[in-house]
Amino acid sequence: MNANLPQGQQPYKVMAIYKFADLPDAEAIQPELAAFCGGRGIKGTLILAPEGINGTVAGTEADIDALAGWLFAGDVFAGRLAGAEVKYSRAGAMPFLRMKVRLKPEIVTLRAPEANPAMAVGTYVEPQDWNGLIARNDVVLVDTRNDYEVGLGTFQRALDPATRSFTEFKDYVATHLDPARDKKVAMFCTGGIRCEKASSYLLSQGFEEVFHLKGGILKYLEVVPESESRFAGECFVFDERVSVGHGLVEGEATLCRACRQPLVAADRAHADYVEGVSCPHCAGEADKHAAAAERQKQMELGKRHGVAHLGDAAKSVAAERKAAKRALAEASRARNRAG
Repeated sequence: MNANLPQGQQPYKVMAIYKFADLPDAEAIQPELAAFCGGRGIKGTLILAPEGINGTVAGTEADIDALAGWLFAGDVFAGRLAGAEVKYSRAGAMPFLRMKVRLKPEIVTLRAPEANPAMAVGTYVEPQDWNGLIARNDVVLVDTRNDYEVGLGTFQRALDPATRSFTEFKDYVATHLDPARDKKVAMFCTGGIRCEKASSYLLSQGFEEVFHLKGGILKYLEVVPESESRFAGECFVFDERVSVGHGLVEGEATLCRACRQPLVAADRAHADYVEGVSCPHCAGEADKHAAAAERQKQMELGKRHGVAHLGDAAKSVAAERKAAKRALAEASRARNRAG
């Protein structure tokens, strides 16, 4: 692992991107985008929908730069991604197992047609101005992320909606926020995309002054000095890095392979923690543990023998093994026929 190398020396470049844009041809774009990334060894997930693009990918610096050129200056998107929110960081090891380009109805699922960021969004707040805004007593600060993300780190005095999915955010707004009482609402999320939709939704519900952190927590951690930070903890990211801290360096959190909960040092020191098998969050869910234990066993065997167990590399290994077995069987049959 190269996670402890300085950022500039880490070999993989990570690009997080989103843009609400008019993409009625998303279905036609999907195979071209998948072929471009697959042909360059880029891995990660990109979501295409009629309302835009969202996702995170990683590759060599040259390959990610080539993808950026293709997205922003190529003929396929024809300038429709101009002004996209893009953040770059580094990783010591490839943080994704495979490349996926998915078609979905929305690039961030809220299931609220009245929330249309192309028509109306709240006021963007630059990271450098965020501390001043959230220090005000007349501002209600809301974390729009899900409960497991909030548990790893959040801004001081932020409200936690305790949602398990973003679609539940509508219920939180209905029961906990009031446009007549909450005159100024500030929101934040990982990279900014959920807040665009959340702010659009609040405006549709009659809230008058709605603010959101431009570029999300990731941009804040990138540009605001740690000595001035009001963010406590680490920021959960949806890849094998699990979390990042100030300067977007890889964090200390790991992932429970049974329940997918992010784990901090105290979780890993708990009596219910078994690497790759269980953690304090899922200790009572025995049905998950057998599968997780077998998975961990196969991963350890793979490491011992230098064989990939997950992702595209594992598929290649499996295909090679299958071809070798087929060749051996064919040779055996040939010998039998000759004998």
